[in-house]
Amino acid sequence: MYLSREGDRREGVLLRQGKGWFQVSGMGHESLGVIPLLMEEGDYLFPYYRDRAMALAKGTTNRELAEAYFAKQCSSSAGRQMPGHYSSRKKNIWSVPTPTGANLLPGCGVAWGMQMQEKSNLVVATIGDAASRQGEFYEAVAFAIERNLPIVFLVEDNRYGISTNTDKFNPFKLEVFNHEIVKHVDARHPDRVWDAAVEAFEKARSDNGPTLMLCELDRLCSHTSSDDHRVYRPAEEIAEMFDRDPISVLADELIDTGELTQEDWENIRQEIDEQVDREYIEAESKEDPVAETVLDQLFAESTAEHNLPVAEPPPIEGGRNWRMVDAVNQVFKSGLESNKDFVFFGEDIEDPKGGVFRLTADLSDTFPDRVFNAPLAEATIAGVACGLASYGMRPVFEIQFIDFSGPAWNQISQNIGSLRWRTNGDWSCPMVLYAPYGAYLPGGSIWHSQANEAFFSHIPGIQVVIPSTPEDAAGLMWTAMHAEDPTIYLIPKHLFRQQISVDENVAAVPFGSARIRQEGDDVTLVTWGNCTEHAESVVKKLEDEVSVEFIDLRSIVPWDKQTVRDSVEKTGRLVVVQEDGETCSIGQSIIAEISGNPDSFSNLFAAPKLVTKPDVYIGYNPIHEYAALPDEEEVIAAIRLVM
Repeated sequence: MYLSREGDRREGVLLRQGKGWFQVSGMGHESLGVIPLLMEEGDYLFPYYRDRAMALAKGTTNRELAEAYFAKQCSSSAGRQMPGHYSSRKKNIWSVPTPTGANLLPGCGVAWGMQMQEKSNLVVATIGDAASRQGEFYEAVAFAIERNLPIVFLVEDNRYGISTNTDKFNPFKLEVFNHEIVKHVDARHPDRVWDAAVEAFEKARSDNGPTLMLCELDRLCSHTSSDDHRVYRPAEEIAEMFDRDPISVLADELIDTGELTQEDWENIRQEIDEQVDREYIEAESKEDPVAETVLDQLFAESTAEHNLPVAEPPPIEGGRNWRMVDAVNQVFKSGLESNKDFVFFGEDIEDPKGGVFRLTADLSDTFPDRVFNAPLAEATIAGVACGLASYGMRPVFEIQFIDFSGPAWNQISQNIGSLRWRTNGDWSCPMVLYAPYGAYLPGGSIWHSQANEAFFSHIPGIQVVIPSTPEDAAGLMWTAMHAEDPTIYLIPKHLFRQQISVDENVAAVPFGSARIRQEGDDVTLVTWGNCTEHAESVVKKLEDEVSVEFIDLRSIVPWDKQTVRDSVEKTGRLVVVQEDGETCSIGQSIIAEISGNPDSFSNLFAAPKLVTKPDVYIGYNPIHEYAALPDEEEVIAAIRLVM
């Protein structure tokens, strides 16, 4: 407890000296340091940024925290995370995300993995009381109860969310929760924390489900170094808190009972003071990150260039007709048969429904231990996938329509994409999040018809793919299921029930590899997803007028720049067709790349043309839908214009 306190104090001094940029303190929360002393090998800690004492007790050293404070290359994040964002794969301390509460659903994912593997381990996941009003907190608690998970949630109730007193917001004080799962603890004394945790841990290890430990304690400091709590907290309140400082109270108690002498206590503090001084001085002299490494660990073994996963031919039979739906379903079956780490989870995916589009038909009947219905909670789907992937399993999870990914956005953008990079490769998140996507199917309206690949493509660390043929659907899914990084897999609804002939030899489909569907000499036509149907028709209609080279991009992140460049070098003209909206889109990105590159720009005979949906929603009446979407006439007009 004192080592944690002195580390916090030292960082505050250093910051005032102009050494460092930011500090977040755990002063007053040190009694929770007893929690990891009850944890066993294989247990996981999902902390938040006030859990310095817990991180130390779980095996993180003060020296490592000093290196993190100075954001050194040797720190757990290689200088990419703020201080207080603990992480260690070796010690099973999951990387702290700044958005409080974003650690809980991944914690549930790890606990579920332990349960599926019949381990006797547990997860401890922590959150501040202010963040207990986050929707993901309720989703995590509900999922843990539903699945009877071996997880203990610690709600660290210091009564403040930055400057706001939380008494009137706190769901426990509003009596939202069933008292049977809540254990109230005056956590200012480690003995009381210990006694409560022993009971909660025994419950978790005995398959009796989760516990919510509401730990009442004090934040003896400002929210962070950017805050001054004297502005909004009465002086009397601050003085009263320090009268019950858990370190002083415990030390006095031990001295009164004769278990510790005043001299011994002074010696302990002096020894720790000297250790902290020494280790922070040593940490300050360590090497800083090198600017050239900023792109390292965005993807597995990657640096500035995306290192593509090895692709193997998908397990579907060639030389026959396939629908995309059936091809993907076959790949799912083969994956479940070949690797027990694959887990499927999504709304309505169990039999007899087998998913609203039958993508998972017959899977849960055959593999009931690894194919599960999800609640109507997309954050749960994405967050649990992140945790399971961190734990070493292979989640292949469904969002019922990509339009419904909004509630999952926090997990996708804050955890799934960043986990590898923010831990410098210590943690990874190999998973697939797939969803039906796009329009050209009347009746979907604005909630079932989005083509929004640009949203996901803007998140570093995530691969995005869109097939348009059965063999590509199978190949891209098989590659995604075996990749070491997260993949967003969008399957176009308009195309996925069409019977299409597949070649005798079904080839592997690597990421970042476009497919030239038709060679030509006059115009390069680039598209993907549903728009490939228009492109194919236009190529045939114009075959006596223009020689069009038709490229199906297939992989959006990474995209195949070289194939497009080579084609434009041959044709001198570029038309891009997309279903997504215009602004900040993939189509604009492709045109910017070709136009902004001096070599490819010099090959252009005409300005590139983008055929796109304007920045508008898809309406329910088909008149609205088709008024917004690109059509063949627009593609033909664009080709004639660049000619």
